[in-house]
Amino acid sequence: MTLSFEILEKDIAGRIGKLSGQGKTVKTPTLLPVINPHLNLITPAEMQKMGVEAVITNAYIFSRSEEFRERALTDGLAKTLDFDGVIMTDSGSFQLSVYGEVEITNAQTLAFQQAIKSDIIVPLDIPTHPDTPREQVEQELAITMDRIMEAKGLADHEHHTLAAPVQGGLNLDLREQTGRKLSEEGFKFCPIGAVVPLMEAYRYAELVQVVMAAKRGLSPSVCVHLFGAGHPSMFALAVAMGCDLFDSAAYALYAKDGRYMTTHGSYHLNEMTYLPCPCPVCEGHTAKELNESPDRERLLAMHNLRVTLAEINRVRQAIRDGVLWELVDERCRSHPALLRGYRTLLGYNEELTAKDRETKRRFFYRGDESCKRTEVVRYQQMVGRLSAGDTALISFSRHIKKKQTEGFDSVFFFKPPFGPFPAELTETFPIGQSEIPDFDEAMVRTGCMGIAKLMEGNPDTRFTIRCRPVWMDLIRQILPTVEVEDERS
Repeated sequence: MTLSFEILEKDIAGRIGKLSGQGKTVKTPTLLPVINPHLNLITPAEMQKMGVEAVITNAYIFSRSEEFRERALTDGLAKTLDFDGVIMTDSGSFQLSVYGEVEITNAQTLAFQQAIKSDIIVPLDIPTHPDTPREQVEQELAITMDRIMEAKGLADHEHHTLAAPVQGGLNLDLREQTGRKLSEEGFKFCPIGAVVPLMEAYRYAELVQVVMAAKRGLSPSVCVHLFGAGHPSMFALAVAMGCDLFDSAAYALYAKDGRYMTTHGSYHLNEMTYLPCPCPVCEGHTAKELNESPDRERLLAMHNLRVTLAEINRVRQAIRDGVLWELVDERCRSHPALLRGYRTLLGYNEELTAKDRETKRRFFYRGDESCKRTEVVRYQQMVGRLSAGDTALISFSRHIKKKQTEGFDSVFFFKPPFGPFPAELTETFPIGQSEIPDFDEAMVRTGCMGIAKLMEGNPDTRFTIRCRPVWMDLIRQILPTVEVEDERS
């Protein structure tokens, strides 16, 4: 089954999409919960009732299992797991990353994954640790690429989709080159691999750099899977970069350790008094009852998975409403490392602007970070195309009398962080749909960059800015050639 990927809606670089083929459909972005057949806290059938459309399991575990190997080979994964959605299998690369070796070859795992009727199969790529020296990264990347091409050469691709992992460690040029090479080879499903150590160490800034490098090389039509990402607090950030699928066993691993997931972090259940969640588990138990329940691990896993799936839906709705930046901002303020990742992502604002939608429901100013959002970049790219005539007035106040505009060919008002705008754009996005608090220095400074863009597009115009005295020195510092007047005079 070769899955097709259709992009339905976009916001920033995030997409609502649809993976489909042979009667199976998966809405993206989505989470593929990890299924271990030996440790089923929640069965795949139960997951499907909760809204899960795809799962991932480990082909290497199946191949070594006395209990499940023959059953999977005879009946196929769908019947063995009692799950009729999309099933993806890992090749054994996870075990390779943990133990350093596996007792299976690339050809063997590919053949086994096909034999058990996996929908999405993965070659035995080498998950190079992010801190590996470049020389070793290059050597292991070459092996991974050889194995991907070996997989591509298999005769039967009619009944599965072949995933092509993007490796390269922390070498951004290698990640980009690999993504470009895989796209040129026609791969449509590309996981970004070996990033779990970055997430485990809260190195979100480097995670952003790795993902953005890979995305720069990959075709926009490629479905992108972020291997090992499963905490709801980082979904909005990852989706904003253009990741479509995630997989994780975090819902179960956290439950085993007695950890209670929320969208803004995790708590140790034995330290909680109240359960801030309306899911069936939390509605039916107090924190003390849940902690002391003999079925605590399963119940906690149920809660963790529900919270995770709910956040996926929240991200989807944010994309549809065009407010993904607001959700990213909200989620990334839950931890300093996530905030660092958010700020790193904003450093790619010009790249993201080319992918972002042009109109949205709203723009909420939330501080300095908002000044670098794609909506600001796009507006300031446009403002230089406006004609200003020989003389132009830019007024910080919206309340000016007609006689105050005499002698000017054009009049612009000022709305930071965007900059100057003519009255005709008052009701258009982003001017009319943006909410800002009282002016602060960051937004005014950024808005002055918009004035500079207008000046660049009108080099022969004489500009005058009228503002409150508190902003006059800042404006003269940023725009030294502009005449600045006190708006009260």
